[in-house]
Amino acid sequence: MPISQELRCFGHHLILGISGTTLSDDDKRALNELRPIGVIFFAKNFLDGIPYQIWLESFKDLNNQIREYTERDSMFMTLDHEGGRVIRTPLPITQFPHALLLRSHAHEVAKATALELKSLGINLSWAPVADIFSYPHNPVIGSRAFGNTPETATQGARDYYLGLRDSGILGCAKHFPGHGDTSKDSHIELPILNLTLEDVRLRELIPFRALIEVQIPLIMTAHILFPKIDADVPATLSQAILKTILREELGFEGVVVSDDLDMKAISDMFIKAGTVARSFHAGCDLFIVSRNINSSSIERTYQIAEDFVDSLSKGSLDESVVEAARERIEKLLAVTPQYTVQILDKDILLQHAQLAIASCYS
Repeated sequence: MPISQELRCFGHHLILGISGTTLSDDDKRALNELRPIGVIFFAKNFLDGIPYQIWLESFKDLNNQIREYTERDSMFMTLDHEGGRVIRTPLPITQFPHALLLRSHAHEVAKATALELKSLGINLSWAPVADIFSYPHNPVIGSRAFGNTPETATQGARDYYLGLRDSGILGCAKHFPGHGDTSKDSHIELPILNLTLEDVRLRELIPFRALIEVQIPLIMTAHILFPKIDADVPATLSQAILKTILREELGFEGVVVSDDLDMKAISDMFIKAGTVARSFHAGCDLFIVSRNINSSSIERTYQIAEDFVDSLSKGSLDESVVEAARERIEKLLAVTPQYTVQILDKDILLQHAQLAIASCYS
């Protein structure tokens, strides 16, 4: 089988970042050779400081080119769009406040957010945050969480997810098994949490359990080491965490997606042979490579894809594990709406702006 066909097998498990507002030669190569099942957009993919109609048309062209080069009609078109400081889109897309402020408005804000995402051709939002803001000096979660207790975090995350679902957008609970108690930022270094399994059951797992009960379709891993649960590897690579706890104890049957493999907490691990195989065997189905943090180079993406191919050919990666992961992904993609980019009525945007203000003072 030609190498490009083998690499495309990894594409069924890849969410890839795009370098800018237009496709570079590297983008075109990767989209055509790897054919990722989805893409993740960031602020760098939107023109800013120009009229809405113009930047929207540019983004529409980018969407169309992505589908052209991947030769896929159905894809996960995704955006990290939580509100607060995690907003990638230019105005007039509404800048809703961070999750901690939403309280009783979480469901309503999520429905409005979903409507705006659909107008951008987005069908999957990397939200809600299901972490608990339990450590007041947390440098990465903080106000991105819906609450500082299991009860408030659970209520907000559940309401927000149901709002997305009610308006036709996929949601993803993050970051399993919980990032809210960390003192380090996994974008920069590997956090370590000395929590026991019982500690995690009594606090961190509560929001995730509630979201699984309402059938959230995706859960994202945390690049965190829990030495009292698995002393060897962070959650993204841990069978004890993803297979034993998430799959078996909590009964999650949906798609498990890694947090960004470019994050420094884990990026060096994923240039070592066999790491992709270990993550698949741990329970990951889908992998994000954003090209947004360490480097925009495409070569690292190919390194990871080639490690996948080598592991399969050597037998260190079980084909049945990969096939089960692919089946979960394809089952979800089959019921995922594909939206076209279109302008939103100014009255809708005005209503959403008023909702954003109201949700700050609830």
